Amino acid sequence: MSSKVYCLAQFRAKPGQQDALFRVLQALEPDTLREDGCVQYTVTRMVESEFAGGTSDYPIVFNEIWANHDVFAAHCQRSAIQQFFEQQCLAEDGLAEAWNVTVYSDEPNNFDAPKLGG
Repeated sequence: MSSKVYCLAQFRAKPGQQDALFRVLQALEPDTLREDGCVQYTVTRMVESEFAGGTSDYPIVFNEIWANHDVFAAHCQRSAIQQFFEQQCLAEDGLAEAWNVTVYSDEPNNFDAPKLGG
């Protein structure tokens, strides 16, 4: 088990804007990957596969892994991330129609892992 944070940031673009939204999200990758505690930060788009028959209301997904909640919280407070949500999600002329950001842990409830350094 770990203190890692797993985040799925899912997006549905406005009609005709999927490629543009994907490019805007890709532009966030380089600087984010340089952040302390960023283990993985990859924007992906849903593709057809004979081995996966599922569907999604959110065809663009960031798959993120962070070393712990503190570094994830710091990432969320970066001006570039806040500006993205303000300009692309909340603004009337933004590219995103809907979004869903969820955070996960690989630790079971009530896991009694020892706390290091304290």
